[in-house]
Amino acid sequence: MTLSFFFDNILALVCISPLLGVLILLLVPSEEKITCLNIALISACVTFVFSLFLWVLFDPSTSFFQFSKILFYSKTVNLYYFIGIDGISLFFILLTTLLVVLCVLLSWQSISFFLKEYLISFLVLEFCLIQVFCVLDLFLFYIFFESVLIPMFLIVGVWGSRARKIRAAYQFFIYTLIGSLLMLLGVIFVYFKVGSFDIQVLAVTNFSFYYQVILWLSFFASFSVKIPMVPFHIWLPEAHAEAPTSGSVILAGILLKLGGYGFLRFSLPLFPLASIYFSPVIFMLSLIAIIYASLTTLRQIDLKKIIAYSSVSHMGFVTIGIFSFNTQGVEGSIILMLSHGLVSSALFLCIGVLYDRYKTRIIKYFGGLVYGMPIFVSLFLFFSFSNIAFPGTSSFIGEILVLFGSVKISLILTFFMTFGVILSAGYSIWLLNRISFGPLKLTYFKNYQDLSRREFFILLPLIFIIMWMGLYPFSFLTEIHFSVLNLLEHLTNV
Repeated sequence: MTLSFFFDNILALVCISPLLGVLILLLVPSEEKITCLNIALISACVTFVFSLFLWVLFDPSTSFFQFSKILFYSKTVNLYYFIGIDGISLFFILLTTLLVVLCVLLSWQSISFFLKEYLISFLVLEFCLIQVFCVLDLFLFYIFFESVLIPMFLIVGVWGSRARKIRAAYQFFIYTLIGSLLMLLGVIFVYFKVGSFDIQVLAVTNFSFYYQVILWLSFFASFSVKIPMVPFHIWLPEAHAEAPTSGSVILAGILLKLGGYGFLRFSLPLFPLASIYFSPVIFMLSLIAIIYASLTTLRQIDLKKIIAYSSVSHMGFVTIGIFSFNTQGVEGSIILMLSHGLVSSALFLCIGVLYDRYKTRIIKYFGGLVYGMPIFVSLFLFFSFSNIAFPGTSSFIGEILVLFGSVKISLILTFFMTFGVILSAGYSIWLLNRISFGPLKLTYFKNYQDLSRREFFILLPLIFIIMWMGLYPFSFLTEIHFSVLNLLEHLTNV
């Protein structure tokens, strides 16, 4: 294999690497747990390294899809298995491959049964997520968009931490599936109208305003549940509360971004008139999400539900940024999605550390951890400040760009958005204070084991990337910029 062949097919290698890991795992006996873990870790690491080559070789001076390959073509239904990435999808693939590596490392001691099946589920989930971000065919996007539900359903329902895990898994599956059925009708309608599923063909197709409204609503039904937007968020706190820690990491880090990515990839470029028409509704629902979810976070007693509701609030900023229809707002929403994927994943990892030691997530049982777990408290302090968009962190860049974008739309909208920033600081600092400081609750804590070396090195890359994105955001914005400009051209031409 020559070097040029490797570079020409690097995206295809990223796509198939998780499947190769699955095939090897299928040949290994379930009793060989260390072997299974090593194979899964090697597969995840190889996929991550290949995805880094995408960034190194990516040309930021163009908005065209790069590393494009046709893997399969069916003349019968005019269906292309066509893959390619632009600046918008590049970093979502990198985020996916990074978090899967961390989740496999996290599973080294936390999963005690069906370990082989658990690792297979994660690698299949990684494969489906990568396809969602790189496939350029609308029908195949829908297939992989929905296929993500199956391994995630198993991860929550089989390896969940509490008795309500089956109910949470079904709730997650049914909520997201029902919304996506309307999207399927929209996909079928688009095919009969245009005769193609190719995203690049659809991008230059002019739908009438009436058709745009119907199709936009059908796609919105699916994307709004995935983000999730209020009032379609009910499944999220339950799924987070019952999922294992690694399941919560993927759920918050990647799955919540599928809806935002869908808006950017399909709703804005394919249905620009309908996107503009419905933007006031999006702003209203997003403001409700920001304020309502923040207030709801303040009254939660489960540590995971606190982070889950804060995710709903942060996604409100994302949707406002996407539908601001200007460069600052859209770029800020992408940065904020990436930042939230890192920060929320880190917070769920920290909560998982506490649960592994003390087998509870009820906040009243915690207090004074700074006396026995100083390293943990130091890292939790950093991630909490990242969650409130403290200057120097990645969330600050995302939120400030979204606020700049929203100012161009409405000062009143921006004014109410700032309440979300204040409430975010309130519940994050309140949580940090109750867990870390105050009286030492010796009644409930028999041993004070601080972070292990493995746990510390799982969290370390997240700290590095959050600070990198916060202190030098242009290394990310440069790759995104021309793809965002190309996206906004569809809106300026209507």
